Amino acid sequence: MAKRNARNTRSRIVQAAWELFYENGYDATTVDEIVERSGTSKGSFYHYFAGKDALLSSLSTLFDEKYEELKANMPADMNSFDQLIYLNRELFFMIENSVSLELLARLLSTQLVTTSEKHLMDHNRYYFRLLRKICMEGQQKGELRGDISVNEMVRSYAIQERALMYDWCICGGNYSLSQYSSQQLPLILGYLKKE
Repeated sequence: MAKRNARNTRSRIVQAAWELFYENGYDATTVDEIVERSGTSKGSFYHYFAGKDALLSSLSTLFDEKYEELKANMPADMNSFDQLIYLNRELFFMIENSVSLELLARLLSTQLVTTSEKHLMDHNRYYFRLLRKICMEGQQKGELRGDISVNEMVRSYAIQERALMYDWCICGGNYSLSQYSSQQLPLILGYLKKE
């Protein structure tokens, strides 16, 4: 129970921070505002985060929470390939509507230059566990190719998602990330489908 409460507290802080970053911008958001919005305390904030900059690495947590929500609401009869496309489209829609371009670019750039933990590449994240499960089930049901390993499928999917996010950032967000991805990802990943 204590572990769940700690996770909920951390999650509330992350959620509040990213809402405020989107509304006010990263630089204009204070720790006090994050604490107030999250309904926690400064002590709790500093228990989980060394400071506001440490929250930049928490975007992957926000993504994972979105994936958990999407998985819970996904139609049970959806085939595995369509599940992958659905998860991507919905996540990218969320990014477009609740994560500023500036912050996404900061996250991606920190992942490029960091010598410490690369949060987006953490294969213990819910994101990677869910993708592996979908791909494994897709192979077992004969929906996805059996001659490509599950790990390679997941790697390819993750690379394509990061590439689309990176391109969207360097293009200044001048197109709809979710719409473009909905057109491109099925084409790019079509080779995963079993003929």
